[in-house]
Amino acid sequence: MTADLRLLAADPELAPLWQAIHNRLSAGTEPTRIVAVTVPGLTPGAVAALRSWLDTSEQRRRGRTSAPHTDRGTKVPLQPLLQALDLPTDDLQALVENAVGRPVVNRKQGRRDVDTLRQDLDHYAATHLPHLPRLRARLLIGTDQNTEPETRRLIDALASLTRHLPHTPPRALAKLAHDHAGDPHYFDPATLPGQRLISAVAELTGRPEPTRPDHIRALLADHGILADRLSATVLLDHVRALGDGPIDRRLNEATTPVALNLLDLTDTPPRLASQTLTVVENPSVLEAAMEHASTRPIACTSGQLRAVDHALLQLATDQGLQLRYAGDLDGAGLHIAAAVQQIYGAELVAMDATLVRAAGDLPSTIPLGLLPSSCDPALAAQLRVSGRVLYQEHDTVLTHLLDLAPPEPGTPRSPS
Repeated sequence: MTADLRLLAADPELAPLWQAIHNRLSAGTEPTRIVAVTVPGLTPGAVAALRSWLDTSEQRRRGRTSAPHTDRGTKVPLQPLLQALDLPTDDLQALVENAVGRPVVNRKQGRRDVDTLRQDLDHYAATHLPHLPRLRARLLIGTDQNTEPETRRLIDALASLTRHLPHTPPRALAKLAHDHAGDPHYFDPATLPGQRLISAVAELTGRPEPTRPDHIRALLADHGILADRLSATVLLDHVRALGDGPIDRRLNEATTPVALNLLDLTDTPPRLASQTLTVVENPSVLEAAMEHASTRPIACTSGQLRAVDHALLQLATDQGLQLRYAGDLDGAGLHIAAAVQQIYGAELVAMDATLVRAAGDLPSTIPLGLLPSSCDPALAAQLRVSGRVLYQEHDTVLTHLLDLAPPEPGTPRSPS
């Protein structure tokens, strides 16, 4: 019989057969080398159709079949099937691709191609980065045809940049990325190329890879690579200094909060007076402090800890200041607070169950969400009573932080 390929491909009862053959072809087996396929899930109608094509009259009289049932499905001999359907072997792939709806991809050949590609890349990396054996191994993980061009670009850029370490005079990371990779943001620390650059510099120096933002910048700076030191700032209000440097004078002469960047804190750091420094998460606390003419020394990190925040906290710790930290009572705020407490030994203030209880049953309209495992159990239990976030802008928190008198009766208050 001469088969109509379109009807065969469209027959839903034969779909498991075509899928089984598609799988064998995708595994790299040549059609002529497939003796039989075992097909699970064939309907009785499909089995009957196959046997009508394959079985001879003699087999039927003797109760035998060329498509027997096994524990794993119906065993279908492929070459006899193709002969019965008058289907050339060369047309088999097109039939199963049409039936299954996706092309046959030779996975075996693909694996060989990937192995060859990785060998080529390994040789390329060894030639260009002979001084970075550990990094070379990491660069090749997960590499395939799609990622090969970008991997080669990264190897070229790293080879070019690390060949000149340390850079003298020091140069901005964005400038180096522009000159060695053609993109000023290519080696930004948050990107994969940026992380690979950090790994490269750490390997060259035999030092562990840093994780804190300020430690990362210090590692790069030691080799003449200046990651952004200017854009991010930390705010200080009523923080007293004892030195006579430019930052000391700015702090002592200021009548409003002073914004210091990483360059200020590392190039000409102030000599801070002995004092208790309250570090807060949100600038609105500084606004409230100015509104109420508070003279309490306060610093504001504006959320997640960046390099500039770590630099200030480390400077304060090294100079013997007493640190207090207060943040929003939500998952992110509690996580930041735990880090500040663990790394710098800060006392947590305005972040306890008593304060949450005083804030009332509805401290905000924002659902609480998940809390970190490091959260104090009593605090977590009290927060879950209302199931809402307690922000630093709440009157109860501000009154506690700034030692304010309770609001007068009739004054608009935070929700409670």
